[in-house]
Amino acid sequence: MLCNNLHEKYSPMYHLAALGSGGLSISFFLYLNFLLPHESGIISFDQLWPILTGEPSLKALWVGLCLAIVLILLATHFTLMAWNTREFALYKKTDAYAQLKNSSAEISLMVVPLTMAMTVNACFVSGSLLIPGLWDYIEYLFPFAMLAFLAIGVYAMRIMGNYFTRMLLHKGYDFEQNNSLAPMISIFALSMIAVGLAAPVAMSHTKEIVAVAFALSSFFATSAALLMFVMLVIGFSTMLTHGIRPAAAPSLWLMIPITTLLGITFMRTTHGMHESFGAHVSPADHFVVLMALFSVQVMFGLLGYAVLKKINYFKEYIHGDKCQATTFALICPGVAFPVFGQFVVKFGLLGNGLVMMWTPAHYLALLPFLLVQLITLRVLFILLRRLQFSDAPAQTSAPIMQGT
Repeated sequence: MLCNNLHEKYSPMYHLAALGSGGLSISFFLYLNFLLPHESGIISFDQLWPILTGEPSLKALWVGLCLAIVLILLATHFTLMAWNTREFALYKKTDAYAQLKNSSAEISLMVVPLTMAMTVNACFVSGSLLIPGLWDYIEYLFPFAMLAFLAIGVYAMRIMGNYFTRMLLHKGYDFEQNNSLAPMISIFALSMIAVGLAAPVAMSHTKEIVAVAFALSSFFATSAALLMFVMLVIGFSTMLTHGIRPAAAPSLWLMIPITTLLGITFMRTTHGMHESFGAHVSPADHFVVLMALFSVQVMFGLLGYAVLKKINYFKEYIHGDKCQATTFALICPGVAFPVFGQFVVKFGLLGNGLVMMWTPAHYLALLPFLLVQLITLRVLFILLRRLQFSDAPAQTSAPIMQGT
């Protein structure tokens, strides 16, 4: 049973558990979406139901297994999101929240709109998988999805506006205590909003919706890219000066989900521009961009792993007594890397004829990403059991940034 009424012991970083479970559900959903033929924007109930109710086969077995994993993780996401909404409301009445709002750790509140954006994505996937004939009415739903993401975007910009205004006017940023890439959570949130707004660009057949969605997505993607370079410079400057703070070491991996989301935004918007406005980006162009971003992910992945291994983070924070809410940050790169890997395989390798579908080479290309997904799934449930299904969660309020 979920622990309740944490009050001061609560941390906004608990949202990362809901974010991780939602992201993992979509990572498994992509197997259905990328491996099965469909005419709608994404795979839907109408394509899956005939397979599940047809003749017994290995195809029906793996589709059913994959669908079950997706739905279980979606249910986990919605359950954890409801719990976080309730606990966060209680936390906002405490002195701990007031202190956070007046510290350089206020930027950690960006995890809330980040997770809310994931919830909109989760609703979209749930509806497609569970509601027959939904895609007959999808054009009517796109404006509502855009309004939802825009509202979340406004909320995120208000948090960032308050934070940067206070930092610039009162010089409240503590470089010595924020020696990590943890503030990149703000760029993560903007990228999640951008990729959500890019979905109608890729899937809508209404030119006006495509144009508006493209403009909004571009704003958040451009803002994320600009701030990403600023935060990288500040973050590495403080880390090289003061060393990295062990509790926030997983922040070295935040570039993996950020580049994943920005990469998917690029893929969605270029597809939409091609379909609606006649713009053309070749499969070779996709391959160049995907491999460049994938290289960035591998570089930060290796750097982060080397640091985390050196400080015994996995042993102490996953299996040891230092487990805390911010440890859920490990789930984000474990989701993003396989998701982007599937895009690389689908549009980079298969799209350019370098690998043929359903061949041993195709399976081998997907295998590393599946292994990362399974490891991440295991870590998620270990952390959920220790932190949110425990009567005495360990160090739940420890910060990913000073003051959280």
